[in-house]
Amino acid sequence: MKVGLFFGSFNPVHVGHMIIANFMAQNTDLDQVWMVVSPQNPLKKKNTLAKDRDRLHLVNLAIGDNLLLRSSDVEFSMPKPSYTIDTLAYLGEKYPEYEFVLIMGGDNLRTIHKWKNYEKLISDYDIYIYKRPKYSTKKWEDHATIKIYEAPLLDISASYIRDQVKRGHSIQYLIPQEVYEYLDETRLYEKLLKKTEK
Repeated sequence: MKVGLFFGSFNPVHVGHMIIANFMAQNTDLDQVWMVVSPQNPLKKKNTLAKDRDRLHLVNLAIGDNLLLRSSDVEFSMPKPSYTIDTLAYLGEKYPEYEFVLIMGGDNLRTIHKWKNYEKLISDYDIYIYKRPKYSTKKWEDHATIKIYEAPLLDISASYIRDQVKRGHSIQYLIPQEVYEYLDETRLYEKLLKKTEK
């Protein structure tokens, strides 16, 4: 099985994330896309990041019964901070029958040389890139392990959503309906943002 790994804080997961994950699952040779929830950095205090398990739960709500997508908490039990190359190595050992591919935005290519063991990452793993406006991928177009895709993108971010919550505005339609209903009922982000203001 060929699995694409889509890493993110997903704080909260929004429709933009889901469009990319589903696009990669439907329009490439991947059998499944795993949405890997990044854990909270223990060195950061007074963070607006919701708890790891809360964000994982939101991703599961967003995925619903889509068999092409699944969530992953693999990094929760790994040493912090977690590095992509270490996560890939760990998953390769745990699932030797799977082939893992990294999914990321074109903006990440600009700083990939700063990633841990980036040469090994680029030589040993396929990387599926979704283009981002204002970030050229031209120099990577003929690279052996990098494939570039034109995925539909929405210009929204988790920080924009949190800002809307802070202002008391509705975030319906920015996030999957199941996630919206859960957040509307639990007031998770309202409580979190109040705490960080103290």
